[in-house]
Amino acid sequence: MKRLRTLVGIGLGLAVVAGAGWYIVNRTPAPAARTGGRFGANAVVPVGIAAVVKGNIPIVLKGLGTVTPLAVVTVKTQISGQLIKVNFEEGQMVKEGDLLAEVDPRPYEVALQQAQGALQKDQALLKNAQIDVQRYKTLVAQQSIATQQYDTQVALVRQYEAAITTDQAAVDGAKLNLTYTRIVAPVTGRVGLRQVDKGNYVQVNDTNGLVILTQIQPISVLFTIPEDSLPAVRKRMASGAILEVKALDRAQKVELATGKVVTTDNQIDLTTGTDKLRAIFDNTDLSLFPNQFVNVRLLVDTVKDAIVVPVAAIQTGQPGTFVYLVKPDDTVTIRVIKTGATDGERTAVLDGLQVGDQVVTDGVDRLRDGAKIRRPAAPTGAPVAAAPADGSASSAAPNAPPTGGTASDAARGANRRQGGAASGTPGTGRPAGGGARQTQ
Repeated sequence: MKRLRTLVGIGLGLAVVAGAGWYIVNRTPAPAARTGGRFGANAVVPVGIAAVVKGNIPIVLKGLGTVTPLAVVTVKTQISGQLIKVNFEEGQMVKEGDLLAEVDPRPYEVALQQAQGALQKDQALLKNAQIDVQRYKTLVAQQSIATQQYDTQVALVRQYEAAITTDQAAVDGAKLNLTYTRIVAPVTGRVGLRQVDKGNYVQVNDTNGLVILTQIQPISVLFTIPEDSLPAVRKRMASGAILEVKALDRAQKVELATGKVVTTDNQIDLTTGTDKLRAIFDNTDLSLFPNQFVNVRLLVDTVKDAIVVPVAAIQTGQPGTFVYLVKPDDTVTIRVIKTGATDGERTAVLDGLQVGDQVVTDGVDRLRDGAKIRRPAAPTGAPVAAAPADGSASSAAPNAPPTGGTASDAARGANRRQGGAASGTPGTGRPAGGGARQTQ
C-alpha cells in the first residue's frame, strides 16, 4: 500500500511538470512594444524656442553683508559731579554739538575763581620784583650794593614768571572742567536708551556712560567677495569708476538702498578666501539699521552689445557646452558654443551663434541631434483667417499645415477629415444615423 502511494505521488508530479512545459511552449506571444509613441524615436517633440538677440549683460557679484555704522560712541562724562539736566529723548536724532546733559557746574566755577585769584597774586608779586630789579641795576652801576644782591633779585623775577605760568595753566584747566559740565554730542546720529537718570552722581570711570550715540546717516555695509573677483573690482576702482551696490532684505525680494563701494580691506581672509569691502549709503529714509543682515549686489561692469541667449537653452554634455539650434525645416542640430558673462537669466555667447538664430529653451531633455520639433502655438489674440460667409470649406489646400503647425499636424488633420467623410456627415466626425462614437 505504501508503494502504491509513492507511485501515485510521482505520477502527479510528472503530470504537473508536463502541463507547465506545454503552457510555456504554446502560450500566445506578447505584443511588441510600440516605438512610435508620444515621445518615441520618430515622435515630434513640442518645445519652447527663443531667438538669439543682442543685449547688455551686467556683471554682478553677490555677497552677504552687515550694516555697520561709521561711528558708535559711548557718551561719558569727563568730570565727576551730579547730573542736573538730561536734554535728549531716547531714539532722538541729534547733531554734533547739541547739548545732551549737564553736570552741576558750581564746584568747577569755584575752582576757576581760586585759580584766577592765585594768578592775580603772582602777577602782582612779579611786577614788584621787576621794579626792584630795575632799582638794583642802577645801584650796582653806582657800586652802592653788591652784585650778588642784584642777581638774587633777577632770580626772584624768574621764579614769579614760572609761578604765573603754573597759575595760568590752573586757570585754563578750571575753564576746561567747567566746559565739560556741558556734555554735548560728539557726532551727528541717533541716541539709544538712557543709561543714567537725572540726579545721579556720575564719574569718569563709569563703564556704561550716559547713552550710546550711533551715526546712521550716512551708514556703511561691510560685505565679502571671493578673492578671485577682487582684481576686477580693484581695477575698476583704480580707473575712477563708481561701483554701485544694492542692499536687499534677507529674502532678497525688497531693495532697501543703493550706495557705492569706498574701499577694500588690506588683506584676504585665509580661512574663507574672501576679501571685505565697505560700501557707503546715504540712508536718508533710515531703511538700513545698525547690525542688520543684508544681501548685497555689486555691479562690477556691464558687457554691452553681447550676443545673448537664455540660460535655459545652454546644455553641457559630451560635445561640451552646446545648444539645440532650430533649423528652417523644424529640426534641431547640436551647436557647440563658447559662453561669457551671465546675469543669472541670460548668458553672453562669445562664439557659435549669431543674432537671429533660434534655440530650444524648453523640452531639451527629449531631444537629440536631428529630432523633429513642434513650435509653440500662436499666442492668444493672434490673427485668425475668417471663414467664408457661405460656410464652405476654406480655399486653402486640405493638406497644408495650419499656421505655426508642422507637417505631422497636417497629416493628422487630413486623417480626421477622411474618417469623418467615410463614417457619417462630412466634416462632423460623427457616425451616420446618430450612432455611438467609435473608439479608436
